[in-house]
Amino acid sequence: MAYRDEDLARRGEAMLPLMVSLRRAIHGEPEIGLQTPATMAKVREALADLPLEWREGSSTTGAVALLKGGTAGRRVLLRGDMDALPMQEHTGLDFQSRIAGAMHACGHDAHTAMLVGAARLLAERRETLPGEVAFMFQPGEEGWHGARFMIDDGLLDPLPDAAFALHVMPNAPHGVIAGRPGPLLASSDRLNITVHGAGGHASMPHHALDPVPIACEIVTAIQSFVTRRVSVFDPAVVTIARIEAGTTDNVIPHSASMAGTVRTLSPERRASVQEGLTRLATGIAAAHGARADVSFDPGFPVTRCDPAAVAFGKAVSQSLFGDDAWMALDAPIMGAEDFSYVLDRVPGAMFFLGAAEAGADWTRCCGLHSGHMILDERVMARGGALLAGLAERFLEKGFD
Repeated sequence: MAYRDEDLARRGEAMLPLMVSLRRAIHGEPEIGLQTPATMAKVREALADLPLEWREGSSTTGAVALLKGGTAGRRVLLRGDMDALPMQEHTGLDFQSRIAGAMHACGHDAHTAMLVGAARLLAERRETLPGEVAFMFQPGEEGWHGARFMIDDGLLDPLPDAAFALHVMPNAPHGVIAGRPGPLLASSDRLNITVHGAGGHASMPHHALDPVPIACEIVTAIQSFVTRRVSVFDPAVVTIARIEAGTTDNVIPHSASMAGTVRTLSPERRASVQEGLTRLATGIAAAHGARADVSFDPGFPVTRCDPAAVAFGKAVSQSLFGDDAWMALDAPIMGAEDFSYVLDRVPGAMFFLGAAEAGADWTRCCGLHSGHMILDERVMARGGALLAGLAERFLEKGFD
């Protein structure tokens, strides 16, 4: 069967009003974490008329919808995440969040709507599909490990032959699709350090053991550790984002605590940085006669894209939208993604979709996780068509 590039791109444009309507409905009622029942209900309603088989687990409100083609063949998975962030929206949009302290600031509302659009596009040609498409509607991406829970619940069994996901990028050129082979996004771990000293009167620090300057020394030393002990060719990012100590101005506290994030691009660097930070913090504290407790809360692994899947994504993108539609990323991005759990088990790739307003200076647009972040919703036509095209061509030809 010939690949119908122009037809699919045109059908994506026709599907845009439905995707916009769904995206706005989800945007106005954001949900956080592993339980997103209202969002899932909107998805189920939008797909209620399609011949899909639904699978649900016990750990989350996520679900996988299966579309079986006219003949047996390969199996491909498309993922869309559904959860929002715990932050206040300040966009002023007519459809902005009605839930205080919750906002779709990472574009998951658009991801879900584009996956629904792709499901409808593929259902239109179901009889000609040689295989099966699994649509993974996943909550809990924002640090909740939702993909891992859905995998552990068996919702992806048997594992597909390939997996793809798409992530909007509001500060990237409109409609451009970007990706790279190998590490695309970093691993992410939470760093916790507590310095234990001895409290006392702030006017008599020599009778106490002040943990605050020790904590400050540790933060400064971390910056030197990263620049002097970590190779730029296998990098790490360590950011201390919170320091807490004390209750008032004239009391030296007994302890000071810090929390931050550690980002790396290889398991080896991940392990070496954790070992080095532990040695650094405990050593500095001990030099002052204090004690430091260091721990790490494991986050997502590195998001690695299969080289064949990336080359395949480039070919599909260009056949759908022209040669200028593709942009190769020179370097990984140090953000993190729990689609990494899927790509650890299944060959595939994640791609970025530039969502800055057409004609705008995209370098000045608000990025992800901003309370002012907005998207040009017109790119969802391209996103829905791309997801459908990736699935359709993979079922027909594999990564060839």
